Amino acid sequence: MPALVLADRKIVRVDGADAEHFLQNLITANVDAIEAGQARPTALLTPQGKILFDFLISKAVETGYDCDIRADIADDFIRRLTLYKLRAAVSVEKLDDMPVIAGWGGAAPVGALADKRFPDDAGVWRLHGSGAVLDADRSAWEKTRITHGVAESGTDFALSDIFPHDAMMDKNDGVDFRKGCYVGQEVVSRMQHRGTARKRVAIVAAETDLPQAGPDETDISIVAGEKTVGSLGSTTGNMGLAMVRTDRVADALADNIPLTAGGMAVTLTLPKWSGLSFASAAPDT
Repeated sequence: MPALVLADRKIVRVDGADAEHFLQNLITANVDAIEAGQARPTALLTPQGKILFDFLISKAVETGYDCDIRADIADDFIRRLTLYKLRAAVSVEKLDDMPVIAGWGGAAPVGALADKRFPDDAGVWRLHGSGAVLDADRSAWEKTRITHGVAESGTDFALSDIFPHDAMMDKNDGVDFRKGCYVGQEVVSRMQHRGTARKRVAIVAAETDLPQAGPDETDISIVAGEKTVGSLGSTTGNMGLAMVRTDRVADALADNIPLTAGGMAVTLTLPKWSGLSFASAAPDT
């Protein structure tokens, strides 16, 4: 049962009598459907439908919710929520003394939350606080995340740059298409109904270790022939994640055009849990 503290994550607690209604009108997930014992993916979007903040949300105290978010954007997230709060009976607080623990495999400790970005049989969980044996390192966690095709902002995509569909949030219940309005909902719903999502997260594999972005964070392109089809994100050893144009990858595969990253031959697959292939994911328009 490997586990480790994710030092780059923080918990922001949204509490109060109006917390559920407040969040339901802001974020992509259906807050009413969040069950005890699970951490669900979700996002707060720009009015144009792009991901402004990505995070996991779970039930906390009786009227509250915990938002598991990147530490470096937690304060900006709090400021954004405060702008929307107006007169709502809601408090927003960063819990600096509550560590975020990730684990996988074996029996989860008491109080753990199933990380719903992953398929159930992966056994990946989060724990807010203590109560787990910490016996894994960061590279083991990154390998688990990459192997299952779970992308995160900062390493796999830039905030305010992609739509929820691009990050597979339409496939992991990070977006609810039946609930009422939320920020950016009109754009996201139109993409869903028209099938116009052009980008997806793909799992990258190579024979040897993949290149990593340098200190200047220069993008490493995924190329088919002379055409760029995407860019490399997180890597660990010979595996990584990439944000790719599904139509361009589908064309390359159909024409048997080799795919490369930094001059290295690679293969691309879409996460099994998504139910997608490159042919099926290519946009209709």
